[in-house]
Amino acid sequence: MPSLLVGKGAVVTGGASGIGEACSQTLAGEGASVLVTDVDDGLGKAVVERIVKAGGKAHYLHHDVRDEAAWPGVISQAEKLFGHLDVMVANAGIGIMSPIESMTLADWQRQQAINLDGVFLSVKHAIPAMRRAGGGSIVLMSSIAGLRGAPGLAAYSATKGGVRLLAKSVALEHAADKIRFVTGLSHWWVPQGFRGSGGRHWMPRGASIPSRCPVYRRR
Repeated sequence: MPSLLVGKGAVVTGGASGIGEACSQTLAGEGASVLVTDVDDGLGKAVVERIVKAGGKAHYLHHDVRDEAAWPGVISQAEKLFGHLDVMVANAGIGIMSPIESMTLADWQRQQAINLDGVFLSVKHAIPAMRRAGGGSIVLMSSIAGLRGAPGLAAYSATKGGVRLLAKSVALEHAADKIRFVTGLSHWWVPQGFRGSGGRHWMPRGASIPSRCPVYRRR
């Protein structure tokens, strides 16, 4: 039975599907107790049920990462359930595919609010709890789109590039607190597509962005 994280308490935002679901299951499989948060209550509770059925420890909490007023309650719930917070996986995010000239300001701001503001809030509110625990690990989900950009994903790329540099900066700020910051995952595409605080897909499942852009095509 895996035991790498036995005794550790973790929070995974956007844990109801995709990468968040996989992170929740992996953490629980290694012995951690996991608080899965999301806005899709049906999927989130189903993830927790599967983890518990497999012998893991998990709980679900409805949570919109954009709402700063809700964040103290998330951290408090984790500490109440687990005694301490050791791992924060800031995974919640959306991908709105649109040429920049036709993107609405509302879509730009919504994506920034979930992908970047939500990550900032996860870091801000996790740090005091991890200090109390004597250290911890914060994982911020980035993307290869934050390294090289992608056609139709200018707004998304802007958020993921921001996440990478946010992680680098706060890692330097809090090294003395024994808090590690990890940026992952520099993936190109996830079969489940993107889900966000609205709970709907903004990009088609399995879409191939590189194939649509001449600069990425192999001749």
